[in-house]
Formats: sequence, structure tokens, C-alpha cells
Amino acid sequence: MQLIKRLSLASRLALLFAACTAVVSLLAGVLFNHASEAHFIELDQQQLDSQLVALRSTLQGVDSPHVFAQREAQLRVELNRQPELTLRITAAGQRWFDGAPGISLPEAPGLHSLQNAGTEYRVYNAPLVAGQPRSPQLTLMLDITHHQHFLQRMQHLIWLTVGLSALATALLGAWAARSGLRPLRRMGEVAASVSAHSLTQRLPQQHMPLELAELAQAFNAMLGRLDDSFQRLSAFSADIAHELRTPLSNLLTHTQVILTQPRPLEDYREALHSNLEELQWMAQLVNDMLYLAKADHGLLMPKREALALGDEVEALLEFFALLAEDAHVNLVREGGAHTEGDRGMLRRALSNLLDNALRFTPAGGEVRVRMVESTRGVRLTVENTGEGIPAALLPRLFDRFYRADPARREGSSEHAGLGLAITQSIVRAHGGRIYCESGAGWTRFVIELPKED
Repeated sequence: MQLIKRLSLASRLALLFAACTAVVSLLAGVLFNHASEAHFIELDQQQLDSQLVALRSTLQGVDSPHVFAQREAQLRVELNRQPELTLRITAAGQRWFDGAPGISLPEAPGLHSLQNAGTEYRVYNAPLVAGQPRSPQLTLMLDITHHQHFLQRMQHLIWLTVGLSALATALLGAWAARSGLRPLRRMGEVAASVSAHSLTQRLPQQHMPLELAELAQAFNAMLGRLDDSFQRLSAFSADIAHELRTPLSNLLTHTQVILTQPRPLEDYREALHSNLEELQWMAQLVNDMLYLAKADHGLLMPKREALALGDEVEALLEFFALLAEDAHVNLVREGGAHTEGDRGMLRRALSNLLDNALRFTPAGGEVRVRMVESTRGVRLTVENTGEGIPAALLPRLFDRFYRADPARREGSSEHAGLGLAITQSIVRAHGGRIYCESGAGWTRFVIELPKED
């Protein structure tokens, strides 16, 4: 069993081909052998029947030993014409003629097989007069040794054919399996060469069999996902370092400057307050990162409670009212809807969208929140006027640390580019989806939440 486990797939296929060929050849040989035996038995029966007719004609009217003695010479002439035929005639327990003395022959009527002193016989018992069992009994013995020798040679040929066929099939099967599995070896080579720096390699699918082409397609898709995930992870790590570098540099510089000489107590207090703001922003950044990590591992478990989205949106609009007034932006709410979800998580998601909309809406613009409820679920949009977002950037808006505005690339104590990523995680945790549309002077974030069964 241990040896079988170590065999390669090509070797296993070759052995399987050889075994199948051997079994098929053996079955064909056995069937042919049985058919040959049945054919020879039929030929022997026909020959014995024809000999029986000739003997009955020669011995016609023989009903006593005296009459038989007169016909014996004629009988021997007939038997001499058939050297492979031997005859025994018995009547009333007496043997009138015995061409096989000393051999015990079956007495039952019909055809029988007999072996004596290495010679094979076909024995046929029949009455001299058909339909009269009490008439003298004729026992014909036909030498079939040459038939048996033929069958034995055929059996040896069958075994030789089985062995050669199995060997040839094993060799051809090994070659065919090795050739057919070449794409798998290529897959193994590519898989062995895959590393963090070579995720761009792909398997060719043009000349592969259908089954392996599907496997190659799945393998290439896996490499594509790994490459994308690795690129995102690399960019994510770089973005974290970039975001933390500015506040840490500020903390170090500010602290070093304060410590260069003795200063009044008030200066130390102001420095600590300034450092506290930076530390609070860093703590918030870490908390947001932990939140996203939980979302990535499916650990966000929103509570399910009945919510009137209109009331929740109204409360958020009241919260942002002063900020909108200072920015000379008009806040508008349209429609209403009901759903089930986590109040705190959904408020955080909507708050991120409203904050994002207010920051990029010019003075005199408008931020509008629309809610539509249907049998399929709830559709909520947060849209604002202003400069649109290029279509090429829309798919990346929900990436972590991504900012569509190049002027806001540096880390700040207000926005780290995680708001939309957190919003997307919250919406997905509720079984919905979020996407962005931009055009005709409006930028629109659409949240679609499914209807609870």
C-alpha cells in the first residue's frame, strides 16, 4: 500500500490502462475459448452422427452374434476408413465387438467426454435401431486429441496476448498519461515559482484540454485575486505608514522643540494639548483600522431592529445643520423608508456620507438625501452638487486611504480616507451594496438594502 501511495499519477493511469486491457483481453479470450469448445463439440456431434448412419447401414438387420459374424469383415472395412473412430457393440450384456478393450466407457445414451492414457475421446452411445433401446448398443469413440491440442495452444496464445497487451498498454498508457498530464506539470512549475514578486504569471489556456482549461482558468483567476489582494495589502501598508508618519513627526518635532529650553508652565500645557489632538487622531485611526479588520473577517454582527430611516436621517441633518449653514450648503430630505438594522452602524455610515458630501459641495450648493421603499428593499441616496468625479476613479472610492482629491493626500487630523471604506463594510454587513454615480453636476452615493423576509 505504501508503494501504491508513492506512485505518480501517470504510473497509476498506466497500470489502470494495463489492468483494464488485461481484463478485457482475458474476457475476450475466455469467451472465444468457450465458443471454440462449443464449436468443436458441434463438429464432433455431426461427425459421429454421420458415422452412426454409416454403421447402421452396414449393420442393418444384425440381431444376433451369428449374423454379426457375417457382417464383421464389412464393419472392419468401414472402420478402417475412419482411423480416429473406435467402436464397441454390446447386446444383452455381451460384447459382440470391442475396439477399445480394457477401457471403461459410460453407458448412458448421448454424447460424453473421456480421457484415457493421455488421449481425449468423444463417446457417443446410441441403439443400432433407432427408437428401439433393446436392440444392440453402439458406442462410438472419436479421438479428439488434435482438437484439445488446438484448444491448449489457443489458451497459451490467449495468455500470451493478455500479457503482451497489458505490457504494451502500460507502456503506451504511460506515454499517453505523461503527455496528457504535461499541462499539470506546467501548473506545478508555475505554482512553485509563484511568490510575492511573481504573481503576474498566468497559465496558457489555448492548447489545454477542456477540463484542464477550466482548471487553468480557475488557477489564473486565483492568481489574479492574490495579486490584487497583495497589491492592496502593499498599498495599504504604505498608506498606514504614510498616514502615521505626519502625526508622529509632528509629535516628535513639537516635543523636541519644547524640551530644548525651560519654558513657562502654560507653554507645556499648550504643547500637551496639541500632542493630545494628534494622539486622539491616531487612536481614531487605529480604531477605524480594527473596525475594518473585523469587517474583513466577517465579525461585524449588526443588531436587527425596526428603524424609520426618515427619522434617523432627520436627526443627522439636524446635527450637520450648523456645519452646512457655515458652508452655505442647503440640506434636503426627500421620502422615507423603513428597514431592519443596527441603528448605530447605519447612523455611522450615513454620517460618513453626509460629512463627505458637505466637504466637497461648493458654497451655494445642495446636499440631498432621498429614500425610496419597494417590495425588493430600500434605496437610499446621498447626493451633492459640485465638481464630478472622473469615471476611472469611481471604482477606487471605497479603497482604504484613497482620496480622489490630490490636494488631500497628506495625513491630517480630520480625514484619513477610511470613511467610505467603513461605510461599505457596514452596508455589506447588512446584506446590501453601495456604489457611486457622478455626472451632470451631481455626485450620488447609492445604498441598496434588501427587504427582510
